[in-house]
Amino acid sequence: MPSNTKSAEGIRVAIVASEYNFDVTLLMLERAKEEIDFLGATPGPIVKTPGVYDMPLAVKALFGRKDVDAVVALGAVIEGETQHDEVVMNQAARKLIDLSVEFAKPLGLGISGPGETRLQAQDRIENAANAVRAAVKMVRRLRALG
Repeated sequence: MPSNTKSAEGIRVAIVASEYNFDVTLLMLERAKEEIDFLGATPGPIVKTPGVYDMPLAVKALFGRKDVDAVVALGAVIEGETQHDEVVMNQAARKLIDLSVEFAKPLGLGISGPGETRLQAQDRIENAANAVRAAVKMVRRLRALG
């Protein structure tokens, strides 16, 4: 299916964005909203969580809504002096994919890290748009399966 503005018509995409490292995630949020609009999808609710680790609870609530077809998770897990960033990312990513499978709704993973610097996180802001495109593609493909 061509990637034009009609290709995502009727698809409602919610966003969960981490407030931690908000100088990066705010730009990711704006980029994701632009991509939803560009694709012709309908923007759903936007939920801000304190951090990436807190996202699964918000994603579960959104997946439970009939008016949400997909969720995009946005965050930046920047390396610190310990391996805490790895714990946060591994646990959050695992639970997010579990929720996607449980609810049979796509989750666009727009969380960068772990092990990245702030500069690397800033360089990966475009991943927000990639996550939106992936979520929209999966909605279309799941619908095609019937």
